This record gives sequence, C-alpha cells and structure tokens, in this order.
Amino acid sequence: MAEGTPAPWWRAGRRVRSPWRAYAVFGVLVALAVQVGPPGPATDSLFVLSSAAAVLATAAGVRRHRPRGAGAWWLLVAGLGAWTLGDATYWLCWWVLDLRGFPGPPDVFYVAAYPLLTAALLRLARQARPARDVEGTIDAAILVVGCGLLSWTFLIAPTLAHAGADPLGAAVSAAYPVGDVLVLGALVRVVTAAGRHSVSSGLFASAALVMLLVDTLYQVATTSGSFDGSGIDWLWQASYVLWGCAALHPSMRRLSDPVPAPETAQFSTTRLLVLTGASLLAPATLVLQLLLGRPPQAWAVVVGSTVLFLLVVARLHALVRRVREQADQLAELARTDPLTGLLNRRSADAELRRLRERAELEGTDLVVGLLDLDRFKVFNDTFGHPAGDRLLVGAATAWRSALAGTGVALARWGGEEFAVLAAGVAPARVERLLADLRAVVPDGQTFSAGLARWDGTEPLEALVARADAALYAAKHAGRACTRTADPGAGPVRPAARRVRSCT
Repeated sequence: MAEGTPAPWWRAGRRVRSPWRAYAVFGVLVALAVQVGPPGPATDSLFVLSSAAAVLATAAGVRRHRPRGAGAWWLLVAGLGAWTLGDATYWLCWWVLDLRGFPGPPDVFYVAAYPLLTAALLRLARQARPARDVEGTIDAAILVVGCGLLSWTFLIAPTLAHAGADPLGAAVSAAYPVGDVLVLGALVRVVTAAGRHSVSSGLFASAALVMLLVDTLYQVATTSGSFDGSGIDWLWQASYVLWGCAALHPSMRRLSDPVPAPETAQFSTTRLLVLTGASLLAPATLVLQLLLGRPPQAWAVVVGSTVLFLLVVARLHALVRRVREQADQLAELARTDPLTGLLNRRSADAELRRLRERAELEGTDLVVGLLDLDRFKVFNDTFGHPAGDRLLVGAATAWRSALAGTGVALARWGGEEFAVLAAGVAPARVERLLADLRAVVPDGQTFSAGLARWDGTEPLEALVARADAALYAAKHAGRACTRTADPGAGPVRPAARRVRSCT
C-alpha cells in the first residue's frame, strides 16, 4: 500500500485491544437471544453458533498469543470442536432428519469430547509442572475417587440397572458421568500444578467447572425424569463463552509456562478443606442413600472408602517425606557455607571437638591449619567482588578435590580464610598436603598457612590461637609459605598483626 493511501474500511479505526471482551459481549448477546427466542430451528441454530464461536475464539487465541506448548490448546480446540459437531448433528437430526432416539449420532461426538478435553488438561498440567508431582497426582486421585463414588451411586448404577435390553444405551449413558469425573481429575491436576494465577486461569477453571456442573445437572435431570433439562441450557453457553475468553486473554500464555516445584511443602487450608471433603464423600454417599430411602450400595462404599483411605495414607507419607527432605536441606544449609559449600565456622568448631575426642581415644595427632589467600583485598579492589567470590569458590572446589580421601577436613573459617582439620595425620603429612593445595589455587593466587599440633592438654581455643599465630608468622615472612607453631608458643606479636592487617 502506497504511503499516504487511506486504510480500507475494514482496517480503519483503532485495533481491538481486548478481543476477549468483544467476544464476551458477543457470546452474552447470542445466549440472551437463545433464551428469549421461541423454541425452533432458528433458536437452536443460534445455540450451535455459540458453540462454534467458542471453537473459533479458542483457535484465534492460540494463533494470536502463541503459547509455549500450544499442543495442549489445540487438543482443547479439538475437544470443543467435537462438542460443536455434536450440537450441529443434534440440530440436523432433530429438525431435518427427525431422528430423536437415544443413543444417536450426536452422542458419538459428545462422548469423543471427553478424552480430548482430559488429554488437553493433563498436557497443560504436565507442561506447568514438568518435574514429578506426586502430591498433586494423589490429590487429584482423592477427588476423582470421591466424586466417582457419588457418580456411580446416583448416576451410573441406576442407569445400568434400568438398561434392560439396551446395553448400548446404558454404555453411552454411563460414558457421560465417567467422562465428567475424568475431566474433573484432570482439572484438579492443572489447578494444583499451576503456580501462577491470572485472568485466563480463572476463566479457564470457571469454564471447566460450569461445563461439569451443567453436564451433571443434565444427567440428573434425564435420569430422574423430573424435567427435560431445557432450563439449564444457558449454562452450556456460559461455558462456551468462558472457554473462548480464557483463550483470547493475553495471560493464557502463562498456563503453559513451566512452574518450578516449590522448595517447601505446600499444603494450604483450601487444599486441606477440599481433600477433607473429598475423603468424606464415601460416608456422605451412604448417609444420602439412607435419607433418600434407597438401598445402600455397600460394596461401592466399602471399595470407595478403602481406596480413599489408602490414598490419604499415601498423601501423608508424601508430605512426611517432603518435610524430612526439607529438614535435611535446612540441616545441610545450617552446617555449610552458602558460597563455597564447605563446612562453616560453627560446623568446623563441632568437627574440631569431635576430632579431639578421637585423638584422645586413639592417642594420635590432632593438627589444625589456617589458610589465608594472599592480598585478597587487592584482588577484590582490582577485579571486583564477583571475581573475588569466584576465586573463593574455585579455591574451595580445587582444595576439596585435592583433599578427597586424605582424612583431612576443609572448612571456610571466615572471609578469605580457610581451615584444615586432621586427626591421625602427622603434621609433616599435613604440610605436604598444603603444598599440594598451593599448586591448585586458581588465577595464579597464593596463600599463607599456619599449622599447630595439639599438645594433648591445651584447650582447643589455645590450639587455634597457635595456628593463627603461625599464620601471621607466614604473612610476616613474605606470604605464600607455611609456618608451624611449636607447642607452648606465645600470643601473636603486634608487629605480625600489623603485617596481616594491611593485606
């Protein structure tokens, strides 16, 4: 189009920034037209239009927003498309072909929609939580078993009992409540897996819940024979509008984004209440049968209660295991330095006390060494603190590898200072190991070290102080060397302290 040429009328004006709102208005108007219009082929055509619009809106949302893992959304489009084909076939059979028996051609498409919708929801849940989610799976299973028991008692079993010589009709009738239970379980997996809440996720969950609600109400209506269910048709249209809005809203992309597994056990009050209610559905089913004067289906309740009990036990086991894992992680964090992963000062003190007890019991040497990276402050000022952190991590990694299998413990004593603790290892052997460590310091850096051997009687504080005095002596001697303190050595001289303070 040449510059300055006016845009055609279909592109004129502002671009629609909120297509989901425009679609919502359209869907509500069509639903109102269906409700106020006289029964007939024209009104039912609008119902089919509402169903088809949901499919087109969902497909448009996928094409517009291009979510990660769009396959789940296309499965949803296929499921809604199967529902639309069912509505269109129903209209054709009812108003054109005069085929009004059950089961009929529309049921082929309606029943086919359930596995497609279930697969779409499960795929979304898998994409949201790629890691193994045992807790979410058990929670979904608890809800499925509880609701499945209700469905079996009040929908499936009565249908099968009155099937008579029509096994196909009984199988199709039972397929609807079974499909609802499967969709409900998949929806629970999506809700428990998704860690982000958005407008689209709310619309998505509402669409599924409304669909399940109206489907259940319709099945109850047709099973009881009290009414034909025509008064709840508007709920079908509400679910169609919600599906389309959920796909057209920009936040739909978040539903496919992976969510990291929580580091702490998540067991909210809402989830606890939902699982408690689901676990009580078995006795509630029995109570409801007695109140309605129906013969209780004891075996169904027994089996349902048993499975629910085992699932609850499995859920508690998973929760306890998660808490133990977190306790172990916290214990590990409490005893290690967060930067280098070595023992921290508190853990090093505890390890030193343990090694002293071992040395006393076995009559072996106990040696403490303190290592200090030379001119670390200058290195930090020259290359920056991130480089200094990398030097500390690199040194800790190299030293830990060099000391593996030697029986010598390594700890971060503080700042750029490290400690080596050894029981049953001769001081000369420790000094040779320090020479090995000096050869693997990253970036060509050096360190000074001070060693002290326990005399068998002095307090550990005095032992560490002698190692510290030897370290200062190494610094004063020109750095990049090791000095060993003799038993009974005095405190650090002020001159040596001043030498170390200017590194």
